Amino acid sequence: MSEPHRSDSGLRQLATRTSLVVAVGLVAVKITAWLATGSVALLASAVDALVDTGSSLVTYFGVRYAGQPPDWDHRFGHSKGEAIAGFTQATFLAGAAVVLVIQSIERLIFPVPFRSLNVGIAVIVFGLIAAGALVAMQTWVVRKTRSTAIAADRAHYMTDIALNAGVLVALGITKVTGWERADPAIAFLIAGYIMWNAYSIAHSVLSQLLDRELPESDRRQIRDVVLACPGVRAVHDLRTRNAGDRTFVEFHLEVDGQLSVTQGHAIGDAAETAVANLLAGTVDVTAHLEPFGINDERLDDRVNAPATGRPAVGSGYELERPPSLRIASGELAAPLRIGPSTAEDVPAQSAGQGGS
Repeated sequence: MSEPHRSDSGLRQLATRTSLVVAVGLVAVKITAWLATGSVALLASAVDALVDTGSSLVTYFGVRYAGQPPDWDHRFGHSKGEAIAGFTQATFLAGAAVVLVIQSIERLIFPVPFRSLNVGIAVIVFGLIAAGALVAMQTWVVRKTRSTAIAADRAHYMTDIALNAGVLVALGITKVTGWERADPAIAFLIAGYIMWNAYSIAHSVLSQLLDRELPESDRRQIRDVVLACPGVRAVHDLRTRNAGDRTFVEFHLEVDGQLSVTQGHAIGDAAETAVANLLAGTVDVTAHLEPFGINDERLDDRVNAPATGRPAVGSGYELERPPSLRIASGELAAPLRIGPSTAEDVPAQSAGQGGS
């Protein structure tokens, strides 16, 4: 494991442990304050703190799992463990928001007088300070490591800051005016914010779990930097995905069919290095060499099939290719027939055409 990766792993572990300690402390003081005051807004804050504790535990184990190096069963690594932890947090948040909406509506209809408002105000101020300090530390760690799970955990505590501020406003209004419905009204708004935050986290981590492509601007830069490498004639079937702490890039690289395997391999290595240097963080790049001008079934064709109306491989239709494959070195007179799930009669490459 490289030194930068060890350093990132240490920062992740520090952030998750600190988050867990802060979450447990906030749960204890907020439940005490809720019992002392009877405030539904403080209940909202306490429920959120409980969710934060569960989320911090999930984040802790998710980060530990994601930090493991690739092994026999997980050759792409374990980094999606962080995305799973983030999705679990989003689920916790959404559930907490539903509970708070129900509690808020009940208190709006049947308001309850408060007790010990000063205690509640003091607890909320303490929670604001603690959550603010933790968010500042997590922001620094996320910038250093690009950790998905810690970013989700930070979103939790940013929610906690907004939530505590809302509770403070509600208790202040009640203390000054005596209006008891201010408390559940603020709690209702906080529940809506928590639900929106849960959606944002889920949307982000699902992009990783479902292997969403990088933005088109990044893909365009990848194509440009590959085509700029000496010896590269064309590139196709580019596919990318972000797995949290690393990015995976694969593409088919077309080179002159007359080159030796060694020469083609050197061009492929240069293209892989160029892409790895282009993108931030850890980048895993794989280039598949093909002779320039080869006319074979391509991923680009399949993903464009819905837009063009062309049948895709595996759709139950049979695609007929031209009776020869045109490559830079000449003609290979051999038919290529592609059925629903297999490619048949693929001609053997001549010894002078390199590929990997």
